[in-house]
Amino acid sequence: MIALLHGTVAALGADHAVIDVGGVGYLVQASVRTLGRLAPDAAVRLHVETQVREDAITLFGFLEPAERDWFRLLTGVQGVGGRVALAILSTLAPAELARAIALEDRASLARAPGVGAKLAARLVTELRGAVPAALAAVGESGAAPALPSPAAAARDALSALASLGFRGPEAAAAVAAAEAALGEGAETAALVREALRRAAR
Repeated sequence: MIALLHGTVAALGADHAVIDVGGVGYLVQASVRTLGRLAPDAAVRLHVETQVREDAITLFGFLEPAERDWFRLLTGVQGVGGRVALAILSTLAPAELARAIALEDRASLARAPGVGAKLAARLVTELRGAVPAALAAVGESGAAPALPSPAAAARDALSALASLGFRGPEAAAAVAAAEAALGEGAETAALVREALRRAAR
């Protein structure tokens, strides 16, 4: 499996790029957001998700690990293939996607080409539990973490918001407001959801 490509942009298309790595050109499907940040003949490092099927091997490339991680979550939902996942990621940045799912904002999800009302509802249903899990810190063993202290929960929530693109002061203000609304004993996932809800107002 190919997980990373480090080379030069040989060509750009409407939905793909060709990356020259040591004289071999790899055709990589990518979101409009990723393609817009690439330039011909420029050096590039792409995180890659490889899909192998009976009739094809398809590479999907991402500049940011967060976008790749969301691609994996999206393609785990029934009815969402690689192209639809890229369409969603072309329409919504990872932070916007997290907010839409946390707030059950089906209308925002349905803005993506190929996503109708039913699929938008399925995305919310299947991924709303995955959003906090993807953001919260977990141990390497994969075991469920112990309940964090209030300070640790706020710290983890700050880290989660930072990974979604919030600036430091913005994340701190959002978490403080969430703590004030939920109380000191709130867990990380609840703080993140409340902070995202308030940020979307």
